[in-house]
Amino acid sequence: MTVRVLHVAAELYPLLKTGGLADVVGALPPALLPLSADARVVMPGFPAVIAGLDNLHPVAHTGPRFGIGNPVIEFGTLRSNGTGVYIVRADAFYDRPGNPYLDAAHHPYPDNGRRFAMLGWAASLLAQGADPAWLPEVVHAHDWHAGLTAAYLKAAAAEQHRRMPPSIITVHNLAYQGVFPASLFGELGLPGGFFQVEGAEFYGQVSFLKAGLFFSDKITTVSPTYAHEIQTPAQGAGLDGLLRKRTHDVSGILNGVDYTVWHPSIDPAIAKPYWVDDMEGKAACKAALQARFGLTARTDTPLFGVVSRLTEQKGLDALLASVPEIVARGGQLVILGTGEPTLEAGLKRAAHEHPDAVAVELGFDETLAHSIIAGSDVVAVPSRFEPCGLTQLYGLAYGTLPLVHHVGGLADTVIDASLENLADGMATGFVFERFEITAVTAAIRRAFALFDRPDEWIATQRHAMKQNFGWEASALRYYDLYQRLAHHR
Repeated sequence: MTVRVLHVAAELYPLLKTGGLADVVGALPPALLPLSADARVVMPGFPAVIAGLDNLHPVAHTGPRFGIGNPVIEFGTLRSNGTGVYIVRADAFYDRPGNPYLDAAHHPYPDNGRRFAMLGWAASLLAQGADPAWLPEVVHAHDWHAGLTAAYLKAAAAEQHRRMPPSIITVHNLAYQGVFPASLFGELGLPGGFFQVEGAEFYGQVSFLKAGLFFSDKITTVSPTYAHEIQTPAQGAGLDGLLRKRTHDVSGILNGVDYTVWHPSIDPAIAKPYWVDDMEGKAACKAALQARFGLTARTDTPLFGVVSRLTEQKGLDALLASVPEIVARGGQLVILGTGEPTLEAGLKRAAHEHPDAVAVELGFDETLAHSIIAGSDVVAVPSRFEPCGLTQLYGLAYGTLPLVHHVGGLADTVIDASLENLADGMATGFVFERFEITAVTAAIRRAFALFDRPDEWIATQRHAMKQNFGWEASALRYYDLYQRLAHHR
C-alpha cells in the first residue's frame, strides 16, 4: 500500500550538508521508493538547494508570517535522483551564503528562531493541503529545525476541529535543541497554552526540539542504543524525563549507508578502486593520501584518519592527547574538519611539531573525506556520545577499521578486536568502554598490535567490508512505522 510521507529538514545531500543529517535526508526517500512510499522533502530555500533543483514552480503562498512579506512554497525535483523537494522561498531568511545556521563569524544568526519556525509552519500548511496535487499521510520532522511542525499541526487540528496527518520527529542529536528566549513565543502564532512545561517551555525559554518531542505522535532516534541513552540523566540533556514518560513512543532505527556514494569498488574520488576480494587498490589509496598531505610514504605502520567536526563531543580532545602515543609508535595521523578554535589550534600545533607524521586540514571537502576513509588504515571516532555515526560505517565499507567509544550507534555497529572476537572471526574494529585518555590510548595500542599481525589484520578488514548497513533494512522499519500511523489515523 502506498503511503505519502513529507520529510521536514534543514539539510539534504548532495545540495547542502553540514553533517550526517543531510546524508539521512538525502538517502531515505529514494530508499523508500521500492517499498511503495511516495516520500518528498520540504526545506528552506537556501541558494545551494535552489541551484540543485529542476522544474521549480510555485504551489502555494504562506501569507505574511514572522515579520516578512509573502513567502512562497515551490516544488521541484532533485537533479541527482528525482526526489520531490518543496522549498520555502523566503529570501529575507534564507538567501545567505555559506553555513545555513551561522554567520561568517561562526555565530548563530540572531533570527534563527523565526527562520526555522517558518520551516515548521510551511510544513504544517503542506500537511493541510497547501499543494492541491499532493497531500501527505505522515509528516516526518528531523531535528530541532523542524521541531515546531508537530506543534503547528496540533494547533491547526484544535482550531479546525479535524484530524491532521500524524507526525514523527527523529532526533539526530539531542544536544542541539533549538532553544530561544521566551520573548520569541509570542511571534510563533501558537496557542498560549503551548508555552508550558507540558509543551514547548524549557527552563523559561522556548525549545523547538522539546516542542517536537512533546507534540509528535512518535519519536525515533538514529540507533537503538541511543534511544535508551537519551532516556537517562547522563545523556538526556534535560529532556530525559519527557522521553521516559513517552518511552513507548520512542524507538531507535539505525541510519544506513548509501553504497552508491560510499563504496570503494565504485568511488570516483579515491586513487584506485578495490573490493573485499582484491584489496590491492587500498595500498594505492594510502600512498596517495600520504603524498597529498606530505607525510612520509610508509606501508609498515598504520595511518589513522579522522573526518569530523572538531569538538569535544566528538572526543577529539582525547585523540589530541593521544597524538604522542601514535607518533612514538611510528604511526601517522590525518585529520579533516573544523570546529572549536582550541582544538583546531592544538591539532595544528601537533602537525607543526610532527610534520612527517601528523597532518591537519581545516574545513570540509567531500572528495578529500572519501580519500581519507579509503587511504587510512584506522578511522578514529572517539566520541563522548554518538547518536549513530556514519563515519564508522563508511570505514567498515572501505576496510578502514573503526576505533570507537562504546556508545550510541558506535556500540551498535562495531565489534571489538578482542582475542575472542578475532578467534571467532567477528571483529570489525577497536572499541573502548570508558571515555578516558588511557582507554583511548589502549585502543590505539591494540590497533598497532593487530597491524603487526598482517594475516589477522586482513581477515578483520575483510569481515568489516562484508558488513551490510545499507538503507534497505532501516527503510523497511520506517515504512512499517509510517504504515501503522497512517492506518491508525
